Amino acid sequence: MGPFQAITHCPTGATSGCHTQLGDPDRIWRTFEAPAPSVDGYRVIWVHSSSKAARDASARAARIEAGLAAIDAVAARLAGPKSRIKTQVAAEQAATAALAAAGATRWVGYTLTETTEVGHRQENRGRPGAATRYRRTEKTVFTITAAIHAEKVAYDAVTDGCFPLITNDTAMTGAEVLAAYHYQPNLERRHHLLKGEQDVAPVYLESAHRIEALLLCHFLAMLTEALIEREIRTSMSTHALTGIALYPELRNCPAPSAPRILEIFNDVARHQLINDHGQIVQTFQPQLTPLQQQVLDLLHIPASTYTSSEAR
Repeated sequence: MGPFQAITHCPTGATSGCHTQLGDPDRIWRTFEAPAPSVDGYRVIWVHSSSKAARDASARAARIEAGLAAIDAVAARLAGPKSRIKTQVAAEQAATAALAAAGATRWVGYTLTETTEVGHRQENRGRPGAATRYRRTEKTVFTITAAIHAEKVAYDAVTDGCFPLITNDTAMTGAEVLAAYHYQPNLERRHHLLKGEQDVAPVYLESAHRIEALLLCHFLAMLTEALIEREIRTSMSTHALTGIALYPELRNCPAPSAPRILEIFNDVARHQLINDHGQIVQTFQPQLTPLQQQVLDLLHIPASTYTSSEAR
């Protein structure tokens, strides 16, 4: 069991998934391989993130603060002259519900104290005098005070910033497993395109073969989109282009996506003039914009694909 291994420092957002500003503290990841595998026999890599540790501590502090405020609100209700909380059970239920709503049940508790206030009041109405008789009255009063479970706070603080990664790879180091995990959003982006741009939805098909065929078409479409993006971004890097004006209002796009690339060609159309005998009299070729021409050049697609008279 070796010590934690420092993975990366990210002071200026250079690491994937790191969005820091100048002056922010370094983001540090450390890994530690568990001595025992998971129940399925896979490697378990524990990761400690300095930024996640700060977020965990901040989230816990916020819930503790909310829990203390919730108990204060219950105390105000109990002290009110028109309080409807008359029994100890009702007071405990109110306090428990308030802590649960604040998400602070684990770290904040309370102490409920029951006292009796003794008073006297006239038996009959009217101005009091020497012969006025008084009746003794007793009123049960509940007071509540909040208490922070310091031992539980300290116990949870030890694991701030820690999370496990499970892998079936036996060759990668902890740092490489973490790097692969950070790349996951790039892989899941294809699922976003599958459900978004390609609009995959539940369908009713008679056989598994038809389902496989349909999903194969969607897979080929995703593969084509990935190749389009790789080709244009590689060409941009080769030509030292920081971006192209793909966004609305001709705003700069540093990383073109396939849906946006295809979208700028939506209005490209070829028109044909046909006589009464069904013969083509004249063909009006599409006029490509400078942006469309630039995209075709970066994708190494000849403009004749759109403008050739032989294209159909």
